[in-house]
Order: sequence, then C-alpha cells, then structure tokens
Amino acid sequence: MSTEVADVGSHLSRLSFLDTARTRTPVRRRIRSRGVPNALQGHLVAQSDSPRGATEFVSMLLGQSNIVVDPGHAEGFHATLHAIQTHDVAMAHLDLAVPCTLDVSQSPEVFTVHMTTVGEAAVSIGGIRHAITPFFALVVSPGMHYQLHLELDSPQLIIRIERTAMERQLSRMLGRALAAPIVFEPIGDLTVDAAVRWHGAIQILSSEVLSPGSLLRQGSGTEALGELLISTLLYIQEHNYSSGLRRPAASGRPAVRRSLDYIAEHLAEQITLDALSEYVGMSVRSIQSGFREDLATTPIAYIRDQRLLKVRAELKAAIPGDGFTVTAAAERWGFTHLGNFSVLYRRRFGESPSATLRR
Repeated sequence: MSTEVADVGSHLSRLSFLDTARTRTPVRRRIRSRGVPNALQGHLVAQSDSPRGATEFVSMLLGQSNIVVDPGHAEGFHATLHAIQTHDVAMAHLDLAVPCTLDVSQSPEVFTVHMTTVGEAAVSIGGIRHAITPFFALVVSPGMHYQLHLELDSPQLIIRIERTAMERQLSRMLGRALAAPIVFEPIGDLTVDAAVRWHGAIQILSSEVLSPGSLLRQGSGTEALGELLISTLLYIQEHNYSSGLRRPAASGRPAVRRSLDYIAEHLAEQITLDALSEYVGMSVRSIQSGFREDLATTPIAYIRDQRLLKVRAELKAAIPGDGFTVTAAAERWGFTHLGNFSVLYRRRFGESPSATLRR
C-alpha cells in the first residue's frame, strides 16, 4: 500500500520537512488516533498500513530510516503522523501502533527531541541501550545514528528544530559565532526541576495552536515561540557549549562585563580597542585576554557579530514596500564595504541579506 497523506493544500504546504510533490493521495479518515495531543488533533498529515509506506514520511521527518516490525504484530501495523510547523520548529506525534524498531542511519540537519508519551521505548546509540519513557527524553543532534525500539502502543511526541535556528539562537545567547557544531547529550532527564521550563514551553506552543485568537493563529509570533523552545532546550539539556552559557553570568570578569556594556551602548558608533581600554581602565591586552577566556572570541569579532545581529533584526522587521534596503541597514551598523558585509552575513546566517529582507 502506498503512503497516504492528508489535505496537501492546507497541511503539507506548512511542513517544510515533507516533500509535497510525492504525497498526493488523500488520507482515509479513521478513528481518532490514540494519545494525540489536543493541539495536533485535526493535523493528521500522513498514515500508512505498510512499513514501506510509513518509512517514506518518517524519513522526511527524522532522516533516512528503516522500520522493522515485530513479526508477531505485522497484521496490526498502522502508522500515523500528526504535525504542525511554526517557522523553524515543528511539533509532531508519531504512532506506529505495534512493537517495531526504527533505525535512523543519519539524522538530517535538524535537532529532534523524542518523548514517549505512554508505553515503553528504548534507544540504542553506539551499541548502548537507554530507556526512553515519559521521564527520559531522547535528544538527537544532526548526523546521529540511532535505533529506536518501540513497544506496543508507544507513540512519540517529537519536537523538530532546524539546525540553523538552533545555531543562530545559541550564538545570540553566547554573544559570538560558534566554533564547532552543537552536540547535545542524547538522554535528557525530564524529572529535574529545570525540565519544568521545557514542559511549560511546549504547553505555551500548544495553547497558541488551540486558541482562535492567539498571535500564532493570526500569522505572527511564530519566531518568538520557536526561540522560546530553542533557548529552553539549550539551557536545560547538556551540550558542548553549556559551560559557556553558564560562565558569563556566574564568573565573567568585570573587565569583560564593562566592555560588553560599553559595546552595547555605542554599537552604532565607531568602537576602538583604545576606547574600550580607557572606559574599562585596563590594558588592551587584558581586555583581549578576558574576551578569549570568558567568550572564546575577540572584542573585534564580538562587535562585528553583534552588528550582524542588529542588521538581521532590522531586515526581518522591515515592512514590504516601505523602501527599506539592505544597504541602509548595513551602513547604519557600520558596514561600509557591502561586498565584505554580504560574505560575513551569509557565513553567519546561512543566507544572503536580501533573502532575509524578502522573507
């Protein structure tokens, strides 16, 4: 049986991870799926009675996959996918109904958080098996290979975050560009106090989806919701930049903090290292050393990165047809050589400044 997908026009067009050109057959409406969150009811986007058909849409969601069904339960296999997309974040509910193993050979350029809402599941990573229950989540970083072992009636609630959005938000929180890809610890404890913030962020997203008068339903507020989920995950789940997120607030040296205050106040003006040195009352070398130790960057690189963020914010906030230009935004924040600016911008955000302005 081929993959069956719902209402191409209204559902799939909003889901960037599904290839709408390959999903033409309308879904046959069946009885309400088990355990689907209220926010996802009415957002059935794909289903199939065939493991091969299900593999198609699961691969679009999670990366190249293979589904192996327990031989004793092959007759009862029925896969359903409910999902919504909000800018760079998607929330999905995947139910394969029967015991099976989902082998994801290489996750794509996205981060995913898997939460087993009911039932029992486990994940194998590098030959080590971990329990995945309503109390322990799986956090997948791009390129990761894993096998998800699902028992009978063990649906997964999945949050899918685009890599570029995760990197952009972390860079903004650190105040510098990232030197290496983000890699999360794969198992997250949902019972710790900090996890309350994660559950709360998901609840806010769900409420926005359900409320007819919400900003989300009116076509705005999606980026802010995404940033809330992303920043919450970055704070509660260990990753290779966690110490950097904690360090500036806990132990950042006064010279760096005073430098950051000065930079924030004078960002649209010319800022020299001598001016920073005079303001802070320390040598240029001491300030450079402090930036290296606390922020893993240089003062000049930090200033440039903050200005790029300001330009991006202005381009995204521009109203179509108001005549606002990339050149105006770049020059406002001190970028006088537009060719160099465009190269820096694309390297930092993965797109050209004109693409940001058009969006």
